[in-house]
Amino acid sequence: LVMVGNHTLTKFVLLGITDSPFARVPLFGLFLLIYIFTLVGNIGIMVLVWAVPSLHTPMYFFLTHFSFADICYSTVISPRMLADLLSESRTISFAGCVTQFHGFSFFATAECHFLAAMAYDRYVAICRPLLHVVAISRCVCQQLVAASYLIAFISAIAYTVCTFGGSFCGPDRIDHFFCDVSPVLKLVCSDTHHSEMIIFAFVAINAGGTGTVILLSYTCILHTVLRMRSAGSRSRALNTCASHLMAVSLFYGTIFFMYLQPASSHSSLDKVASVFYTVVTPMLNPFIYSLRNKEVKDAL
Repeated sequence: LVMVGNHTLTKFVLLGITDSPFARVPLFGLFLLIYIFTLVGNIGIMVLVWAVPSLHTPMYFFLTHFSFADICYSTVISPRMLADLLSESRTISFAGCVTQFHGFSFFATAECHFLAAMAYDRYVAICRPLLHVVAISRCVCQQLVAASYLIAFISAIAYTVCTFGGSFCGPDRIDHFFCDVSPVLKLVCSDTHHSEMIIFAFVAINAGGTGTVILLSYTCILHTVLRMRSAGSRSRALNTCASHLMAVSLFYGTIFFMYLQPASSHSSLDKVASVFYTVVTPMLNPFIYSLRNKEVKDAL
């Protein structure tokens, strides 16, 4: 609860993805289908990796955690959004809003670090193949995953405190389909400049830091691949990396668009971008990694 003068703000109203009553049922059907595909695809990837010994490699170890994060942060958003499409009240408790935002920011941040870990694994496998067993041992993989979750948890706490730590003095209508940074901060009456700067800094460190690791890894990979004499070797190396690069582009493109811009620059396009990275991308990732990957096809 947030105390506002003699009043207590106990809930928010989510305005949702559309104002049109005619669009709600078709959108409900579409997003329900996407959510089902997200669950089936990502759970399928996790079960396949656990069940097939040939997939017990660092890349697929990271991929299971990536799929787990996809399932979790999609589940934090989608069921609530689906319920609101068929509901008239669309209210969410203050505690529920805080919990939703914290869960979303935790799993989204963890995904950034998993993508960086996967890029580092590809770099070692292609550029330093003789060191791969030592440099990316099971112990190292577990440490990287644990560090990813720890950094994500600390960052999520910082995001949540900065977003919900101000004074809410009346307006309770969030112009979004979930509790996100920008629409919530618009309801804060106190000065949000310092909070916005801290959030910006954490996003820049997490997204920028992991993005730099990915960029450097693929720069080295490209340099190594171009020096390979065999066309078959080049094709295999590039094909292995293509899936990961596609997932990186989808995820980071929308994240940078949403969170590395001033609050005053946010517009109606935010909802479209948000739908893409909270709903569509988690569904696409299993297809990107399975349909383009010979190892997964063979395992299936």
